[in-house]
Amino acid sequence: MSAYRWKSFFEDEDRPEKPRRYGVTEMRSPNYTLLNQNVLQDILESTGQFVDGLKFSGGSYSLMPRQFIKEITDVAHRHDVYVSTGDWAEHLLRKGPSAFKQYVEECKNMGFDTIELNVGSLKVPEDTLLRFVHMIKSGGLKAKPQFAVKIDKSDIPSFGDRAFGAYVAPVPQTSEIVEDVDFLIRRAERCLEAGADMIMIDADDVCKHADSLRADIVAKIIGRLGLERTMFEVSNPQTSEWFIKCYGPRVNLFVDHSQVMDLECLRGRSLGHLPKAVG
Repeated sequence: MSAYRWKSFFEDEDRPEKPRRYGVTEMRSPNYTLLNQNVLQDILESTGQFVDGLKFSGGSYSLMPRQFIKEITDVAHRHDVYVSTGDWAEHLLRKGPSAFKQYVEECKNMGFDTIELNVGSLKVPEDTLLRFVHMIKSGGLKAKPQFAVKIDKSDIPSFGDRAFGAYVAPVPQTSEIVEDVDFLIRRAERCLEAGADMIMIDADDVCKHADSLRADIVAKIIGRLGLERTMFEVSNPQTSEWFIKCYGPRVNLFVDHSQVMDLECLRGRSLGHLPKAVG
């Protein structure tokens, strides 16, 4: 009869037990099927040891009853999994700063631990974005701005002080999208200085597909911001494998719930082994 020896975490082998500051795996909630307590419970009972965070993708929580969301966040917390919002804050802009403060309070009441800010969708002045980060932190939650490497050309200062937070005279919006990694990094650095806990890097145009992955951009972002303060969105197991091979198990990755086990196998030197059968 054979027995399966499950993996254990050792500091020199992989990464420490939860809560982790690095080697974080954030899981996308099932977004093409109905997320309910039973589905989430099944996922976390089988892989919860390897899941650090759960993200409601695409503002899906905005369509769910408040009590239902609270039940989902409670399930996650029982497995020591933090819960993060996805894109949604941009819908509050027309209501003004007071609406954002109320949003932070409501997220906290429903059990969210982290608020993600999609900088590309928000399209707010730089000082406003920093105020949002401060408001999230003051509300007792973690802030995680999300950046994309390609942005509207009109959002990039053409001259003078390009530092994040500097005053930039308004210019007409254009439809010309350009790549500017240095500008992304400067904005991310200012968010971290303002108290942001993690920077999420959008997969599009950086690491969505393994065969077109921009290793130069990834290396520059990690080199400037640090491995522990950045999280990369990955779309498939091949891309996850590239990150682990290049940066080791300490890299923070955001993956689909169906990829959690594959990612954990990549993170560890060995998942376990099957001993010889004993007659």
